[in-house]
Formats: sequence, C-alpha cells, structure tokens
Amino acid sequence: MFILKKFFISIIFNSIFLLLLIIGIQNSGNKKKVDLLIAETVNVPVGFIIGASFISGSIIGSLLPINSRR
Repeated sequence: MFILKKFFISIIFNSIFLLLLIIGIQNSGNKKKVDLLIAETVNVPVGFIIGASFISGSIIGSLLPINSRR
C-alpha cells in the first residue's frame, strides 16, 4: 500500500510542476527541435525541454527503491 501511495503522490506532485511549466513557458521565444533516434520533433521552447527532462527524471527517481540498510 505504501508503494502505491508513493506512486500517486509522485505523479500528482510532478503533474502540478508540468502544469506550471506549461503555463510559464508560453511566451518563450527561443525554440529548438529535439533530434530523436527516428525523427525530429516540432519546434519547442528550450525551457520546456529542460523542464520536462527534470520532471521525468523526478518521476523515475521517485519510483526507484532505495535500500538504506547496509
């Protein structure tokens, strides 16, 4: 039950950050394309690329189990 609660708290917390990122980045003029392995994306603001990578890293990092017992 604790893992499920931790998962939902992480998703809600990072969704709020993503919403704030989308609202705050609307007037950004510096745009770049992201080169994926298969294709390129449309022009997106650089701040959104950086913010989205931090948010996805936060989600993945919060889901990894940490064993502090050694």
